[in-house]
Amino acid sequence: MFKRVFLFSLIILCFLCSNFVQSFAEEKQVSQLIIINKAINRLAFYENGKLVKEFKVATGRSQDLTPEGKFKIVNKIVNRPYYKENIPGGDPRNPLGNRWLGLNARGTWGTTYAIHGNSNPASIGTYASSGCVRMYDEEVEWLFDHVQKNTTVFITSSNKSFNDIAVADQLFNDDSGSIVVTKPNDIPTSLKLGSVGSEVEWLQETLTKLGYSRNGIDGYFAEGTDFAVRVFQQNHRLAVDGVVGAGTKQLLLDLLKENKRDDALSAYFFTFTLKKINANGVLRNDNDLNGVQRLTY
Repeated sequence: MFKRVFLFSLIILCFLCSNFVQSFAEEKQVSQLIIINKAINRLAFYENGKLVKEFKVATGRSQDLTPEGKFKIVNKIVNRPYYKENIPGGDPRNPLGNRWLGLNARGTWGTTYAIHGNSNPASIGTYASSGCVRMYDEEVEWLFDHVQKNTTVFITSSNKSFNDIAVADQLFNDDSGSIVVTKPNDIPTSLKLGSVGSEVEWLQETLTKLGYSRNGIDGYFAEGTDFAVRVFQQNHRLAVDGVVGAGTKQLLLDLLKENKRDDALSAYFFTFTLKKINANGVLRNDNDLNGVQRLTY
């Protein structure tokens, strides 16, 4: 009898210990946070107080449709069916795309409001949804794979930076350490003809600033972007393959930084020269500034 009681007590003790270890491990999970700013239609993903990645999104057609506040990701679904029109998951016509991150917003439990993909990538960056937050399919796949259930999602409309929003609303956990915001710089090495998403927008914006593209910024790596990349590669003696690999990406980043310094320097000398001429009471046109001309980008 004593042995039975002892064995039973030992089993209970082991069960309690395992639960304690599991609970402790769960408490020590990576601290994650998502902030969605409807004012600029951008989503920021934080991990341990650091900005990991930023995405362009679409939100509600009117201000009240996408709820604001602090919510949790309560379910994660791959290829969720669109029940309203009986469209199965994975169908190209499915407006919910290929991933669904359900939110417990407005009394629902991940059934009504979500961060999800979509079948209309042209809507990303606009106010187009009935309340959900839309992403490019490729980018919501990445987020789906990295974000954990029960992660806090804070939705707001603000003119503050993501970091200022997080600090002002005390969104970082106390155990996340010091808040260090790093600029996302993880553009995949596979950007090429056919790619879509925020990374392509960055590429197009950079090529435009460097004078290699006048095709606009739409997030689609089409023929115009491909041509601009190839010209850039040829001019800098890189492999002319139209693929933004590590070498092309790094050179773009370096030249972009250099271009920003040149812009600031040109603006400084122009302003200084103009003030000097005004102080002498002489007004001249840009072409008369002793060879110093105002540069327009």
